[in-house]
Amino acid sequence: MTMIKTLGSLALSGLGIAVFGTVLVEIAVAQEPEEWPVHSMERPRPRGVIVKGPVTTPPPADAVVLFDGTSLGAWQGQGNDLPALWKVDHGYFEVAPGTGSIETKQSFGSVQLHLEWATPTPAEGEGQERGNSGVFLMGSYEIQVLDSYRNDTYPDGQAGAVYGQTPPLVNACLPPGQWQSYDIVFHGPRFNPDSSVARPARVTVFQNGVLIQDDVVITGQTVNGRKATYHPHPDRLPLALQDHGKRVRYRNVWLRELGDS
Repeated sequence: MTMIKTLGSLALSGLGIAVFGTVLVEIAVAQEPEEWPVHSMERPRPRGVIVKGPVTTPPPADAVVLFDGTSLGAWQGQGNDLPALWKVDHGYFEVAPGTGSIETKQSFGSVQLHLEWATPTPAEGEGQERGNSGVFLMGSYEIQVLDSYRNDTYPDGQAGAVYGQTPPLVNACLPPGQWQSYDIVFHGPRFNPDSSVARPARVTVFQNGVLIQDDVVITGQTVNGRKATYHPHPDRLPLALQDHGKRVRYRNVWLRELGDS
């Protein structure tokens, strides 16, 4: 069995349980090696864990701060040089439905990324229609943002999934309206001169301090409803956040650039 790692929590290997504060909960202990059709509703659902709240980490000294609580000056409309039109208010920014996704003006490769997000309350809709957004690493590789609290959908599309590829180890979601955190370690892909993949992208994700993606291989650029494949691209690209028509909020967004070892 795989050790379940947590931030600020105790995990017990081999027992299928983890301790979060004083609450004992059963968890899944390994990501599945078997393949499933994309968006299969027959795929086993990740088990839920009880978490107390997000991990709120101030940016370290070497971080690139992408939102300081007051301005979207580090962002622009995705694919253009137009200003980001999302709403900024009280230390957070919020998707303005219909204005389009946004991306950083600066490009990045492998990164450690921290961000906090909250889905709308009261919750509206079901499945993929509830609190949907996404974090697109290098503008191409999506870690899903979704209200997955008591909300069923295909496992490779729930919160924390590598969208269309790998479900999270567990469902670590808090109720709608509450702030949640992602801590992401992403190593970008590398391509050979003949456009073949020299090294696939890999990602590790903690949600609210709980490991939900454990050094997972990303199989290609995110696509909807079909198997992902790679297409060569530069080693550095903008980070993007998705406008999926839902008023998802973000705050405390920063990253650290990593080496490519």
